[in-house]
Amino acid sequence: MAKAFIVCGAPGSGKTTHARELAETGAATLLDIDTVSERLVKIGLVESGRSPDDRDSGYFKRTYREPIYQALFDIARENLHFHDVIIVGPFTREIQDPHWPVELSSRLNSPVVVHYVQCPAEIRRQRLASRGDARDQAKLADWDDYIRYYQDEHPPACKHVLVDGMRALESKIQAVPDREE
Repeated sequence: MAKAFIVCGAPGSGKTTHARELAETGAATLLDIDTVSERLVKIGLVESGRSPDDRDSGYFKRTYREPIYQALFDIARENLHFHDVIIVGPFTREIQDPHWPVELSSRLNSPVVVHYVQCPAEIRRQRLASRGDARDQAKLADWDDYIRYYQDEHPPACKHVLVDGMRALESKIQAVPDREE
C-alpha cells in the first residue's frame, strides 16, 4: 500500500532538500507547497491589493492556508492510488495535534508518516538570505519578530521521524519513539 510522507518544519530547515532526496530514493510523487500553490497565491494576493510575497500576515493565513493544504491533500489522495506521495509544507498547527497523522491517514486512505526537519535558527536565517526569495524578505527584515513564531517551536506532538536538516540523508533520520495515541 502506498504511503503519504509529510515533510514539515520551519522555513529554511531543509524540508525541500529532504523531500527531494526521499522522492528520488523512493520514486515517489513530490508535492511541495510552494510549487503547488505559488502562482495562484501570487495572483490572488495581487488581485486583492496585497503584496504577492506575503506569506506571514493574518490575512494570508486566514485566506490561503487551509485551501492550500486541502489542495495538497486532494492531489496526494489521487496519486496515492499509484505510488507513495511526499507532501512538503510547514504544517505548524497540525503537527501539534497528536491525532493528526491518524486523522489524515483516514482522509487519504493511506498510511501517513511525518518527517520533522529541524536545524538551528541561525542556519535557517542564512539559508533564507542565500536563496534570495522575495517571500523571505519580510522575515529577514524583522528576523527577531519573525523567529518568535518558531522560537519556542516544540517537536511535533504526533508520532514522527526526526530529521537533522544539517546532515546527509543517510545519517539524518532518527526515529522518535512512538507516543501514546
